[in-house]
Amino acid sequence: MFAVLVLACLLAFFLTQRLKHAPTVVPSFQLTSNFSPTPAGRHKQEQISFKLSHAERATVAVIDSHGNVVATLLRGYPVPRYKQLSLRWNGRRGTARGYVTRTTPAGHRYLVPGNGGRLAPAGEYRVRLKLSGQANPVLSPKSFTLVRR
Repeated sequence: MFAVLVLACLLAFFLTQRLKHAPTVVPSFQLTSNFSPTPAGRHKQEQISFKLSHAERATVAVIDSHGNVVATLLRGYPVPRYKQLSLRWNGRRGTARGYVTRTTPAGHRYLVPGNGGRLAPAGEYRVRLKLSGQANPVLSPKSFTLVRR
């Protein structure tokens, strides 16, 4: 009986080591901590950026603190493996009707989805990724705040 327990512990140890070193689906996720889409706001758009460890089709949505979808930014967008995808959210509700590609002065490209609904209320939000090859959606590890002044 003792030998069986020792063997089970060793197997569990090696399994956890293997899982610990397996790449995560979203190895990099970056958000602006807060933004204000009003004329007085310093950051007028939320900056969302992430990388995927596998090429996937992604649906990107902004959800409120209750888990309700406030805005859908992209639907079924092809994201290449280990390429940074950057987006800007204007704080408006609804499903984006297309997007525009912009470039920063430093040469980084980002997408601006065309959300044209009412302005979302002030509060805490997170980004939810639904990936074509994953059963469960991935939530951003941190939230961000929409401030309305």
